[in-house]
Amino acid sequence: MQKNVLILDFGSQYTQLIARRVRELNIYCEIYPYNKIPDDISSFKAVILSGSPFSVRGEDAPHPDLSKIRGKLPILAVCYGAQYFAHFHGGKVEASETREYGRANLSVIKDAEPLFEGIMENSQVWMSHSDTIKELPTNSVRIASTTDVLNAAYRIEGEQTFGIQFHPEVYHSTDGKQVLENFLVKIAGVAQTWTPGKFVDLTVSELKEKIGDDKVVLGLSGGVDSSVAAVLLHKAIGKNLYCIFVNNGLLRKGEFESVLDQYKDMGLNVKGVDASARFLDALTGISDPEDKRKAIGNAFIEVFDDEAHQITDVTYLAQGTIYPDVIESVSVNGGPSATIKSHHNVGGLPDFMKLKIVEPLKMLFKDEVRRVGAEMGIDKELLGRHPFPGPGLAIRILGDITAEKVRILQEVDHIFIQGLRDWMLYDKVWQAGAILLPVSSVGVMGDERTYEKVVALRAVESTDGMTADWVNLPYEFLQKTSNTIINRVKGVNRVVYDISSKPPATIEWE
Repeated sequence: MQKNVLILDFGSQYTQLIARRVRELNIYCEIYPYNKIPDDISSFKAVILSGSPFSVRGEDAPHPDLSKIRGKLPILAVCYGAQYFAHFHGGKVEASETREYGRANLSVIKDAEPLFEGIMENSQVWMSHSDTIKELPTNSVRIASTTDVLNAAYRIEGEQTFGIQFHPEVYHSTDGKQVLENFLVKIAGVAQTWTPGKFVDLTVSELKEKIGDDKVVLGLSGGVDSSVAAVLLHKAIGKNLYCIFVNNGLLRKGEFESVLDQYKDMGLNVKGVDASARFLDALTGISDPEDKRKAIGNAFIEVFDDEAHQITDVTYLAQGTIYPDVIESVSVNGGPSATIKSHHNVGGLPDFMKLKIVEPLKMLFKDEVRRVGAEMGIDKELLGRHPFPGPGLAIRILGDITAEKVRILQEVDHIFIQGLRDWMLYDKVWQAGAILLPVSSVGVMGDERTYEKVVALRAVESTDGMTADWVNLPYEFLQKTSNTIINRVKGVNRVVYDISSKPPATIEWE
């Protein structure tokens, strides 16, 4: 891959989002932990320092040696990065009197500053820090302020180093993408040459070289990620790709049959395996979300091991892992980012399986995967499918899993998703689903008192899953959907709608 921009990860959960925004500009970037800077940086044209959960004033503060970067490459230091230069290079950072978190507006922007070209005063930005820069680094010039943050942005004279205390990568910063473009294109002169077509060409070439004549088995889910991974691999190795679609008993209603039909016209070699009883048995009595993920992952591996043994001389297991899966499971490249949750398709295979892993999409975000799929001619309807979690409905059933709970949630989910389609709302929503809560509530049906389950409906808008806002669905739609669910799904007498955004909530409840 071409190396245009180096992003140093100081532990922020937004680090991947910085990369996502850079990719939006058709610029390729790579992320490295702050303490594992590449020895050879000659192929990079710019550097971005991420935010961090650490305080620069703490004893455990990340403090890398940037001497081979500073003054040699343009640097954009975000949040912690900006405070890093201030604290360790002649300025002063102190604890804020009030935590600076949330929306703010640039009240002052210095004239003729290239970083803020085309950006007007009062532009909204997103703050997320408990420390603030009281004194700028040596030889620095203040270039922007907000009402509460005097030193919201600065430039160090004599070098192309910029510090900003806000996060340009989140959508709450309305001109954040312009800030990044100003820095990367106008200041650093990075070429905007990273396109879906280039990714396909490079990836197919790399897969051919890596895999050669070896056989690959791939788990299809019917979703965007695994489908695009399958087509990429098929372009590279053709008949040596063996696709397996496993029914884990936790899919949406009728999904096993519909997915198999969907793949018939794609030229892929696909085998359907109904292992629903095996997965449900593995989940018996398990309530903890992480334990459920691990049980599903283990069962998934066992099923694949059984199926792989039926194909002679299989060398690789392919997975549709994408960037958000990786960042929410482990620190990038062993870096400092905090773990939010584990994913069943991340983290390697047990020794007994004796298969190597190939993950052709692991450097892409969801919207990039869709663009790559469109580049290869994959059906628009398939590419428009909402994301669906690998563990399926298991993490949308809070508490233990039973066949009856799965039935209830499948019926509720079907009514909700079909309703979105019927009301022409499906394509306006990035992800939607229903959650079965571990509580019952009192209700009245006819002349009888009931004590039945509560379900929550969730619909969000996003582009990558790293941040998301809840969708303001029409009241009439919610009313109709609630009535239909309660009238048709035995065991449910109450429906609620989740109006939480990410952050601070996550898209899934577990």
